[in-house]
Amino acid sequence: MLLIANLPVKVAHLIITLVLCWCILAMPLKCKTELMRMPVKQKKIYAKELGIDLALGQETEYFKWFLACLLFGKPVQQEVAKRAYLELVQEGITSPEAILKAGWDKLVEVLDRGHYVRYDFSTATKLLDVSKALKERYGTFGALLKESRTVDELSSRLREFKGVGPKTVEIFLRDMKPVLEK
Repeated sequence: MLLIANLPVKVAHLIITLVLCWCILAMPLKCKTELMRMPVKQKKIYAKELGIDLALGQETEYFKWFLACLLFGKPVQQEVAKRAYLELVQEGITSPEAILKAGWDKLVEVLDRGHYVRYDFSTATKLLDVSKALKERYGTFGALLKESRTVDELSSRLREFKGVGPKTVEIFLRDMKPVLEK
């Protein structure tokens, strides 16, 4: 370990990664299978943790939560998704109009700053596609909510957007359900 401490950080990380890979490769198949079956526990993220107050009843807060859910719906670490969301907030990119105005290059830049690099291109495209479709079909996020008479109907409408899957909708509705049922 003393030798690694004197190396540049990137080199040390590479060596540690290689050693871990070698250890995994050297494991018996039964152990690898058990390791892959172990569930990865992540705590659930809630709107309040991101500074989003759904109780205000404001469309802007609802869309910010939907935007966050689009990021959290991907298989990334929650801290990375949270950081990317906060970068979007810092840039003022928290509405369909702001997303469309920012454009693909700016979205990728902001997502990268939040370390959302694995899915930066596809997520930038998804954010633009969803924002454009939302504006074309409903005009506003509030109109989408008003046109959905039930939670199930809202769930279906959200899944109609390209790139919005069941996980994103599940996360969104978990916090929105109490608000919608009022």
